[in-house]
Amino acid sequence: MRRRAIALLLALAVGLLAACSQAATPGDPDVTVSGDAGGTPTVTYVAPLTVDHAYRRTIWSGTGPALVDGGPVLLRYWVEDGRTATLVSENYSTSPIPQVLSESDLGADLYRTLKGQRVGARLLQVTPAGDDPKQAFPAVTVVDVLPTKADGTAVPPQPGLPGVTLAADGAPTITPTGTAAPSTLVIQPLQRGTGRQVEKTDVVTVQYAGFSWTTGEAVDSTWDRGQPSSFALSDVPAFADGLAEQTTGSQVLLVVPPTYDLGATQSEALAGQTLVFVVDILASEPEGVSR
Repeated sequence: MRRRAIALLLALAVGLLAACSQAATPGDPDVTVSGDAGGTPTVTYVAPLTVDHAYRRTIWSGTGPALVDGGPVLLRYWVEDGRTATLVSENYSTSPIPQVLSESDLGADLYRTLKGQRVGARLLQVTPAGDDPKQAFPAVTVVDVLPTKADGTAVPPQPGLPGVTLAADGAPTITPTGTAAPSTLVIQPLQRGTGRQVEKTDVVTVQYAGFSWTTGEAVDSTWDRGQPSSFALSDVPAFADGLAEQTTGSQVLLVVPPTYDLGATQSEALAGQTLVFVVDILASEPEGVSR
């Protein structure tokens, strides 16, 4: 589903959020959300659901970094038609959606919903039918806010590798070693996450930055583009070899010799160069699912 369509679906179900402890007001829909963090939610209610006003509840608050205006947000969503309790759209089985926390990217309602939230939050949103005939149903929506940078436990790097410094938003820079580049792929975890183990055939959602081994100059970066990227590892052989068996939530340093095809990241200007990539693994799913 295209971003505009997804944003419209989510926008059906946004407004002012109420805290979990807030007392229900008369006429609030009776909706229960269960399920573990990181997993598909189960939404329970009696259909058809009568919805005459927007209703919001925080299922649980996030404990991660606060969302930053103009910064990236990574979302999983589950949208049901409240008339029949049937699924309309979801991306728990596919890739999460990278977007920017701005009114222009999210729409006014979803922007206001996410503003002030933290990474890790799960939100319930129930809204009346809209005016658009394609969305003329009461929407019951669950939104999970995912990390946009690695959140694992630090791993001491082996000696002889470039130093990595992280900005407040997680964007990396490197300090070159001044030594000869290795001739084989080097894989060095810098943070070890606790999520799903990545397979070579996965589709991953990552933040990454690539640098020249010799100068430390940046050559490519999702951080500069303002949001994470999702792609099949099979399209980037160096990443497929380097990220396989790592876990979601990890940050991995890869030293990639020029013998590797970098797929979509390759360019003539990089031919013959050894490159250093710092990769934050945000999500992974088996390849072949509908994206």
